[in-house]
Amino acid sequence: MLYFIPPLYGEGLSFTKDLFNGNYLHALGSNPFDSYIDNIWVVIALLIGFTFFKVIAMTTTFAAGGVGGIVVPTMVMGSALGNVVAKIINNIGLGFQVSEANFTLVGMAGLIAGVIHAPLTAIFLIAEITGGYVLFLPLMITVAISYMITKHYMPHTIYTRELAERGDLLTHDKDQNVLTLMKLDNVVEQDFIKLKPEMTLGEMLHNGVAKSQRNLFPVTNTEDEFLGIILLDDIREFMFDRDLYDSTKVELYMHNPPDIIVFETDTMQTVMDKFQSSGAWNLPVINNGKYYGFVSKSKLLTAYRRHLISFTK
Repeated sequence: MLYFIPPLYGEGLSFTKDLFNGNYLHALGSNPFDSYIDNIWVVIALLIGFTFFKVIAMTTTFAAGGVGGIVVPTMVMGSALGNVVAKIINNIGLGFQVSEANFTLVGMAGLIAGVIHAPLTAIFLIAEITGGYVLFLPLMITVAISYMITKHYMPHTIYTRELAERGDLLTHDKDQNVLTLMKLDNVVEQDFIKLKPEMTLGEMLHNGVAKSQRNLFPVTNTEDEFLGIILLDDIREFMFDRDLYDSTKVELYMHNPPDIIVFETDTMQTVMDKFQSSGAWNLPVINNGKYYGFVSKSKLLTAYRRHLISFTK
Protein backbone atom coordinates (compact mmCIF):
# COMPACT_ATOMS: atom_id res chain seq x y z
CA MET A 1 0.00 0.00 0.00
CA LEU A 2 2.85 2.38 0.79
CA TYR A 3 4.38 1.75 -2.63
CA PHE A 4 1.23 2.64 -4.54
CA ILE A 5 -0.05 5.28 -2.09
CA PRO A 6 2.95 7.18 -0.64
CA PRO A 7 0.86 9.57 1.54
CA LEU A 8 -0.05 6.62 3.76
CA TYR A 9 3.48 6.67 5.15
CA GLY A 10 3.99 8.48 8.44
CA GLU A 11 1.47 10.20 10.67
CA GLY A 12 -0.02 12.18 7.77
CA LEU A 13 0.12 15.69 9.24
CA SER A 14 2.10 16.99 6.27
CA PHE A 15 -0.64 15.58 4.01
CA THR A 16 -3.26 17.53 5.93
CA LYS A 17 -1.14 20.70 5.86
CA ASP A 18 -0.77 20.46 2.07
CA LEU A 19 -4.54 20.05 1.62
CA PHE A 20 -5.17 23.02 3.91
CA ASN A 21 -2.79 25.13 1.82
CA GLY A 22 -4.44 24.00 -1.41
CA ASN A 23 -1.41 22.02 -2.57
CA TYR A 24 -3.16 18.73 -3.22
CA LEU A 25 -0.59 17.65 -5.85
CA HIS A 26 2.16 17.67 -3.27
CA ALA A 27 -0.15 15.96 -0.77
CA LEU A 28 -0.83 13.05 -3.11
CA GLY A 29 2.84 12.74 -4.08
CA SER A 30 4.07 10.55 -6.90
CA ASN A 31 1.67 7.73 -7.81
CA PRO A 32 0.78 5.50 -10.80
CA PHE A 33 -1.91 8.01 -11.84
CA ASP A 34 0.41 10.99 -12.32
CA SER A 35 -0.44 11.22 -16.03
CA TYR A 36 -4.13 11.79 -15.14
CA ILE A 37 -3.61 14.15 -12.23
CA ASP A 38 -4.76 17.18 -14.27
CA ASN A 39 -8.30 15.83 -14.13
CA ILE A 40 -9.90 17.06 -10.89
CA TRP A 41 -12.17 14.02 -10.70
CA VAL A 42 -9.11 11.77 -10.70
CA VAL A 43 -7.80 13.85 -7.79
CA ILE A 44 -11.12 13.38 -5.98
CA ALA A 45 -11.01 9.63 -6.62
CA LEU A 46 -7.42 9.46 -5.34
CA LEU A 47 -8.37 11.31 -2.13
CA ILE A 48 -11.28 8.93 -1.57
CA GLY A 49 -8.99 5.96 -2.25
CA PHE A 50 -6.43 7.41 0.15
CA THR A 51 -9.08 7.58 2.89
CA PHE A 52 -10.20 4.02 2.26
CA PHE A 53 -6.68 2.59 2.39
CA LYS A 54 -5.79 4.77 5.38
CA VAL A 55 -8.58 3.02 7.27
CA ILE A 56 -7.13 -0.37 6.30
CA ALA A 57 -3.58 0.68 7.19
CA MET A 58 -4.60 2.15 10.54
CA THR A 59 -6.81 -0.72 11.69
CA THR A 60 -4.36 -3.38 10.48
CA THR A 61 -1.50 -1.74 12.34
CA PHE A 62 -3.62 -1.25 15.45
CA ALA A 63 -5.00 -4.81 15.46
CA ALA A 64 -1.55 -6.29 14.91
CA GLY A 65 -0.26 -4.63 18.06
CA GLY A 66 1.59 -1.79 16.35
CA VAL A 67 1.62 1.77 17.57
CA GLY A 68 0.02 3.69 14.74
CA GLY A 69 -2.27 5.94 16.72
CA ILE A 70 -5.96 6.67 16.23
CA VAL A 71 -6.56 10.38 16.68
CA VAL A 72 -4.02 11.69 14.15
CA PRO A 73 -4.92 9.16 11.40
CA THR A 74 -8.56 10.03 12.00
CA MET A 75 -7.78 13.72 11.58
CA VAL A 76 -5.94 12.98 8.34
CA MET A 77 -8.84 10.93 6.95
CA GLY A 78 -11.30 13.63 7.99
CA SER A 79 -9.26 16.31 6.24
CA ALA A 80 -9.23 14.25 3.03
CA LEU A 81 -13.00 13.69 3.12
CA GLY A 82 -13.70 17.34 3.89
CA ASN A 83 -11.48 18.39 1.01
CA VAL A 84 -13.27 15.93 -1.28
CA VAL A 85 -16.68 17.41 -0.39
CA ALA A 86 -15.41 20.91 -1.13
CA LYS A 87 -13.90 19.85 -4.45
CA ILE A 88 -17.12 18.15 -5.51
CA ILE A 89 -19.18 21.25 -4.65
CA ASN A 90 -16.76 23.46 -6.55
CA ASN A 91 -16.77 21.30 -9.69
CA ILE A 92 -20.36 20.26 -10.26
CA GLY A 93 -21.44 23.64 -11.62
CA LEU A 94 -23.49 25.06 -8.77
CA GLY A 95 -22.33 28.56 -9.61
CA PHE A 96 -20.49 29.26 -6.36
CA GLN A 97 -17.26 28.27 -4.68
CA VAL A 98 -16.60 27.11 -1.12
CA SER A 99 -13.38 27.25 0.87
CA GLU A 100 -11.55 23.96 0.53
CA ALA A 101 -9.38 24.88 3.52
CA ASN A 102 -12.41 25.38 5.77
CA PHE A 103 -14.03 22.15 4.59
CA THR A 104 -10.76 20.35 5.27
CA LEU A 105 -10.79 21.53 8.89
CA VAL A 106 -14.49 20.86 9.41
CA GLY A 107 -14.07 17.37 7.98
CA MET A 108 -11.34 16.69 10.51
CA ALA A 109 -13.61 17.73 13.37
CA GLY A 110 -16.53 15.67 12.10
CA LEU A 111 -14.57 12.44 11.86
CA ILE A 112 -12.87 12.91 15.23
CA ALA A 113 -16.23 13.48 16.92
CA GLY A 114 -17.61 10.33 15.32
CA VAL A 115 -14.70 7.97 15.82
CA ILE A 116 -13.69 8.79 19.40
CA HIS A 117 -17.05 10.25 20.58
CA ALA A 118 -15.43 13.50 21.68
CA PRO A 119 -17.43 16.37 20.15
CA LEU A 120 -16.07 19.14 22.37
CA THR A 121 -12.50 17.97 21.84
CA ALA A 122 -13.06 18.06 18.08
CA ILE A 123 -14.50 21.59 18.15
CA PHE A 124 -11.82 23.18 20.30
CA LEU A 125 -8.98 21.29 18.64
CA ILE A 126 -9.84 22.75 15.25
CA ALA A 127 -10.50 26.14 16.81
CA GLU A 128 -6.97 26.05 18.24
CA ILE A 129 -5.50 24.99 14.89
CA THR A 130 -7.15 27.91 13.09
CA GLY A 131 -6.29 30.34 15.89
CA GLY A 132 -9.83 31.69 16.12
CA TYR A 133 -13.54 30.90 16.27
CA VAL A 134 -14.60 31.86 12.76
CA LEU A 135 -15.59 28.25 12.03
CA PHE A 136 -17.26 27.67 15.38
CA LEU A 137 -20.84 27.43 14.07
CA PRO A 138 -20.14 25.03 11.15
CA LEU A 139 -17.92 23.01 13.49
CA MET A 140 -20.76 22.67 16.01
CA ILE A 141 -23.26 21.62 13.33
CA THR A 142 -20.94 19.05 11.72
CA VAL A 143 -19.72 17.63 15.01
CA ALA A 144 -23.26 17.32 16.40
CA ILE A 145 -24.50 15.44 13.32
CA SER A 146 -21.46 13.14 13.29
CA TYR A 147 -21.69 12.39 17.00
CA MET A 148 -25.44 11.64 16.97
CA ILE A 149 -25.18 9.29 14.01
CA THR A 150 -22.21 7.31 15.29
CA LYS A 151 -23.49 7.20 18.87
CA HIS A 152 -26.73 5.69 17.60
CA TYR A 153 -25.14 2.99 15.44
CA MET A 154 -21.96 2.45 17.47
CA PRO A 155 -22.49 3.10 21.21
CA HIS A 156 -18.85 2.44 22.05
CA THR A 157 -15.66 3.92 20.66
CA ILE A 158 -12.72 2.03 19.21
CA TYR A 159 -11.10 2.32 22.65
CA THR A 160 -13.98 0.77 24.61
CA ARG A 161 -15.79 -1.50 22.16
CA GLU A 162 -13.79 -4.64 22.96
CA LEU A 163 -14.21 -4.08 26.71
CA ALA A 164 -17.94 -3.61 26.24
CA GLU A 165 -18.25 -6.79 24.19
CA ARG A 166 -16.48 -8.73 26.98
CA GLY A 167 -18.70 -7.09 29.60
CA ASP A 168 -15.70 -5.47 31.33
CA LEU A 169 -16.48 -1.81 30.63
CA LEU A 170 -17.01 0.43 33.68
CA THR A 171 -19.40 3.33 33.13
CA HIS A 172 -21.25 5.94 35.23
CA ASP A 173 -23.99 3.35 35.81
CA LYS A 174 -23.21 2.00 39.31
CA ASP A 175 -25.55 -0.97 38.90
CA GLN A 176 -23.82 -1.99 35.67
CA ASN A 177 -20.38 -1.45 37.22
CA VAL A 178 -21.19 -3.75 40.13
CA LEU A 179 -22.35 -6.47 37.74
CA THR A 180 -19.17 -5.98 35.70
CA LEU A 181 -16.99 -6.47 38.78
CA MET A 182 -18.84 -9.59 39.89
CA LYS A 183 -17.54 -12.95 38.66
CA LEU A 184 -19.87 -15.82 37.89
CA ASP A 185 -17.46 -18.40 39.29
CA ASN A 186 -17.74 -16.79 42.73
CA VAL A 187 -21.48 -17.41 43.01
CA VAL A 188 -21.67 -20.93 41.57
CA GLU A 189 -22.54 -23.56 44.19
CA GLN A 190 -21.52 -27.17 43.61
CA ASP A 191 -22.66 -29.00 46.76
CA PHE A 192 -25.52 -30.73 44.97
CA ILE A 193 -25.83 -34.50 44.75
CA LYS A 194 -26.11 -35.57 41.12
CA LEU A 195 -28.63 -38.20 40.10
CA LYS A 196 -28.67 -40.52 37.09
CA PRO A 197 -31.83 -40.98 35.00
CA GLU A 198 -31.73 -44.76 35.38
CA MET A 199 -31.73 -44.64 39.20
CA THR A 200 -34.87 -45.94 40.90
CA LEU A 201 -36.92 -43.86 43.28
CA GLY A 202 -35.55 -45.88 46.18
CA GLU A 203 -31.94 -45.28 45.14
CA MET A 204 -32.66 -41.59 44.73
CA LEU A 205 -34.11 -41.37 48.24
CA HIS A 206 -31.30 -43.30 49.91
CA ASN A 207 -28.34 -41.93 47.92
CA GLY A 208 -29.66 -38.45 47.20
CA VAL A 209 -32.39 -37.07 49.42
CA ALA A 210 -31.16 -38.72 52.63
CA LYS A 211 -27.60 -37.43 52.17
CA SER A 212 -28.32 -33.96 50.87
CA GLN A 213 -29.14 -30.72 52.63
CA ARG A 214 -30.61 -29.36 49.42
CA ASN A 215 -34.11 -29.68 48.02
CA LEU A 216 -32.83 -29.60 44.44
CA PHE A 217 -31.07 -32.35 42.49
CA PRO A 218 -29.40 -32.13 39.05
CA VAL A 219 -29.79 -35.11 36.73
CA THR A 220 -26.79 -35.97 34.54
CA ASN A 221 -25.75 -38.85 32.31
CA THR A 222 -22.50 -40.82 32.44
CA GLU A 223 -20.76 -38.05 30.45
CA ASP A 224 -21.80 -35.53 33.10
CA GLU A 225 -24.05 -33.78 30.60
CA PHE A 226 -26.95 -31.95 32.20
CA LEU A 227 -30.37 -33.56 31.55
CA GLY A 228 -32.76 -31.89 33.95
CA ILE A 229 -33.64 -31.28 37.58
CA ILE A 230 -35.75 -32.82 40.33
CA LEU A 231 -37.19 -30.76 43.16
CA LEU A 232 -38.10 -32.27 46.51
CA ASP A 233 -41.63 -31.05 45.88
CA ASP A 234 -41.75 -33.20 42.73
CA ILE A 235 -41.41 -36.44 44.71
CA ARG A 236 -42.85 -35.45 48.07
CA GLU A 237 -46.16 -37.30 47.56
CA PHE A 238 -44.33 -40.46 46.36
CA MET A 239 -41.57 -40.60 48.99
CA PHE A 240 -43.39 -42.94 51.35
CA ASP A 241 -45.00 -45.19 48.76
CA ARG A 242 -42.69 -48.20 48.90
CA ASP A 243 -44.46 -49.82 45.97
CA LEU A 244 -42.85 -47.18 43.71
CA TYR A 245 -39.30 -47.53 45.07
CA ASP A 246 -38.27 -50.14 42.50
CA SER A 247 -40.85 -49.57 39.76
CA THR A 248 -40.23 -45.90 38.97
CA LYS A 249 -37.05 -44.18 37.95
CA VAL A 250 -35.56 -40.72 38.17
CA GLU A 251 -36.27 -39.93 34.51
CA LEU A 252 -39.99 -40.10 35.32
CA TYR A 253 -39.77 -37.26 37.83
CA MET A 254 -37.16 -35.00 36.25
CA HIS A 255 -38.06 -31.91 34.21
CA ASN A 256 -36.35 -29.00 32.50
CA PRO A 257 -35.28 -25.96 34.57
CA PRO A 258 -36.86 -22.54 33.90
CA ASP A 259 -33.59 -21.45 32.25
CA ILE A 260 -29.92 -22.40 31.97
CA ILE A 261 -26.80 -20.31 32.62
CA VAL A 262 -23.96 -20.80 30.14
CA PHE A 263 -20.70 -20.29 32.00
CA GLU A 264 -18.56 -19.40 28.97
CA THR A 265 -20.79 -16.72 27.47
CA ASP A 266 -23.31 -15.37 29.99
CA THR A 267 -22.39 -12.13 31.72
CA MET A 268 -23.63 -11.24 35.18
CA GLN A 269 -26.18 -8.93 33.57
CA THR A 270 -27.45 -11.87 31.52
CA VAL A 271 -27.64 -14.03 34.65
CA MET A 272 -29.66 -11.33 36.44
CA ASP A 273 -31.99 -11.06 33.46
CA LYS A 274 -32.53 -14.82 33.39
CA PHE A 275 -33.47 -14.87 37.07
CA GLN A 276 -35.85 -11.97 36.56
CA SER A 277 -37.56 -13.43 33.50
CA SER A 278 -37.80 -17.00 34.81
CA GLY A 279 -38.76 -16.22 38.40
CA ALA A 280 -36.51 -19.10 39.52
CA TRP A 281 -34.59 -19.27 42.79
CA ASN A 282 -31.93 -21.61 41.43
CA LEU A 283 -30.59 -22.01 37.90
CA PRO A 284 -28.17 -24.67 36.63
CA VAL A 285 -24.82 -23.69 35.14
CA ILE A 286 -23.41 -25.44 32.07
CA ASN A 287 -19.68 -25.25 31.36
CA ASN A 288 -18.43 -26.63 28.03
CA GLY A 289 -21.58 -28.67 27.70
CA LYS A 290 -21.16 -30.28 31.14
CA TYR A 291 -23.04 -29.74 34.38
CA TYR A 292 -21.06 -27.28 36.54
CA GLY A 293 -23.28 -26.28 39.45
CA PHE A 294 -26.13 -23.97 40.41
CA VAL A 295 -26.50 -20.27 41.05
CA SER A 296 -29.05 -19.32 43.70
CA LYS A 297 -30.82 -15.98 43.65
CA SER A 298 -30.13 -15.45 47.35
CA LYS A 299 -26.37 -15.88 46.96
CA LEU A 300 -26.37 -13.75 43.82
CA LEU A 301 -28.18 -10.89 45.55
CA THR A 302 -25.95 -11.19 48.61
CA ALA A 303 -22.84 -10.95 46.43
CA TYR A 304 -24.38 -8.02 44.54
CA ARG A 305 -25.11 -6.14 47.77
CA ARG A 306 -21.59 -6.79 49.08
CA HIS A 307 -20.00 -5.45 45.88
CA LEU A 308 -22.37 -2.46 45.81
CA ILE A 309 -21.45 -1.47 49.37
CA SER A 310 -17.75 -1.84 48.55
CA PHE A 311 -18.10 0.10 45.29
CA THR A 312 -19.96 3.05 46.82
CA LYS A 313 -17.69 3.58 49.83
